[in-house]
Amino acid sequence: MWRSYFLLAVFTVCVGPVAGFSNGKVSAACGDMVPQHGYDPSPDPPPYNITVDKSIFSPGDNITVSLQVTSSNPTFFKGFLIEARDAGKLDLPAVGSFILTDPHESQLLQCGHTQGSGVSHSRGTKKTQVEAVWESPKNPPQRVQFLVTVVHGYKVYWVRIAGPVVSLRGATAAPPTAAPAQTTSPTALSTPFSSVGCGHSKSCLRDPVGCRPQSDPHCFFLSFTTDEAGSSVMFELSGPAEGYMSFALSLDKWMGNDDVYLCVNDGGRVTVSAAHVSGRTPPELATEEALWGQAWRLAEGVIQCRFHRNILRDNRFNLNQSYFLFLAHGRAHQGLIHRHDRQPLISTNQKVITGSPEDLSGSRSPLLIKVHGVLMLTVWMWAVSTAIFIARHYKHCWPDTALLGQRLWFQLHRTMMVLAVVLTSVAFTLPFIYRSGWSKGAGSHPYIGCTVMALSVIQPIMAILRPVPESPRRIIFNWMHFGAGTAGQILAMVCVFLGAAQQALLLPSPWSPAMLTAWLLWIVLTDLLLLIYPCKLRNRGNSNSDDTENILFAQFQKWQHGEVSKVKKMVLVVFLIGNTGFLVGFLKAIASL
Repeated sequence: MWRSYFLLAVFTVCVGPVAGFSNGKVSAACGDMVPQHGYDPSPDPPPYNITVDKSIFSPGDNITVSLQVTSSNPTFFKGFLIEARDAGKLDLPAVGSFILTDPHESQLLQCGHTQGSGVSHSRGTKKTQVEAVWESPKNPPQRVQFLVTVVHGYKVYWVRIAGPVVSLRGATAAPPTAAPAQTTSPTALSTPFSSVGCGHSKSCLRDPVGCRPQSDPHCFFLSFTTDEAGSSVMFELSGPAEGYMSFALSLDKWMGNDDVYLCVNDGGRVTVSAAHVSGRTPPELATEEALWGQAWRLAEGVIQCRFHRNILRDNRFNLNQSYFLFLAHGRAHQGLIHRHDRQPLISTNQKVITGSPEDLSGSRSPLLIKVHGVLMLTVWMWAVSTAIFIARHYKHCWPDTALLGQRLWFQLHRTMMVLAVVLTSVAFTLPFIYRSGWSKGAGSHPYIGCTVMALSVIQPIMAILRPVPESPRRIIFNWMHFGAGTAGQILAMVCVFLGAAQQALLLPSPWSPAMLTAWLLWIVLTDLLLLIYPCKLRNRGNSNSDDTENILFAQFQKWQHGEVSKVKKMVLVVFLIGNTGFLVGFLKAIASL
């Protein structure tokens, strides 16, 4: 018996008190809004949202607040706690008071200094929607945000789901600036952002163009809209990222002297902050709280955050002016961000943030880099490959045809190669102009590119200094010309593969490497065809007897030359069509960036 008493005593000591309130008497949870269930909140996106019937209010006004299950989730909730707090100081006690609309399902609580400043369930029945009326106090804060904690079951609940922000009529003053950054804890969003209204009720910048963040987990999305009072702007930012999403307001399309806003995944929660960038340096976080009404959501590798900012703000860009918009993402470790993983998406034109709603367009590739890619692909995918193809297989195709005193194949080869050197030289300078110097983050691409440029210049110099055909040194020139040209072509192809994976001109993968590989196979197969076919014809002629060969030798040679010439001309047409098709495909891909 004594052993039973001993075990009972140990069990009583080891098990701590756990409180659950199916009757809704949860005043003890008013401060942090966390149920005393002894379990952690659910990490999943909450299947509930909270709405209001107006966004502007005056002292003493009533606002109907509704909590309901989202339409796409056939679920329910048993408990809830709704509060209204100062949007700029969400950690302070609740403000205002509530009026019940259904006393059978809800009851009033004293959360803070005012009776009825919170509303909760009165019994643990299953619910899909509840309503209450919030009454503004006589001296309300300029912006109020509604927060809700929802309990689905004893072990499954969500804490401080972010509801809408309502503004005091005529509010223009900025939120307090004495508090340090991040003193206000962002709250969890219940539903993903939506592209509904883009270009009509709000401005949006999206990548890919026209994507929908509510259904596409690969959609990068930024939207902003001015509130009815015309004093602040609400921003919504979303995108697939491991560490952070950010956007910047810039006076030009270059990084530096920009207004930056960051949403950083910090241990399963998102911190929202303002920052400033000077040059190509890490952003410097603001020392004052410039944002309010912050909320966030993490789901399926997508970071989403929402915040409000006053249009006029000291030490920040005024939102009633026009700016280029930068949208970037990258990795973060313990709340510290690293350099963005991809070239930022930059709006095509400047946009007045408080201006009329627009569906904006943008690009991740600067125009100079696009032109660089177009010229290099045109040179090495079309001009050089065609010039080498003609020189290798068509020297004897047009023996009686001359152009400006030279054989046709030679003029075609020389013209294309001179054009290639000129276009390569122009394309070579463009990245240096864009970067204002050497690109340190481009890997081996610029080093190989410089080697290709050097070989491209050496080739025409060698051609000008070549010895006459009868010179014994001609064979040395032939091998050097062949060797330098082959090396340049191989290195150029390596450069093209590397260039298609550069941040500034990131072509779609795996489409890009697959298409480049297919193009290389196309070049090799056409070369092999023109090498093998004449050999087969010669073998057919050699299979005859010696007497027959002597009799028909002249006729066979004439027929063979005509047959080979006909096939070569057909192959050249097909080769040009194929090369042009590959080139057009890549040019379209670059134009879509």
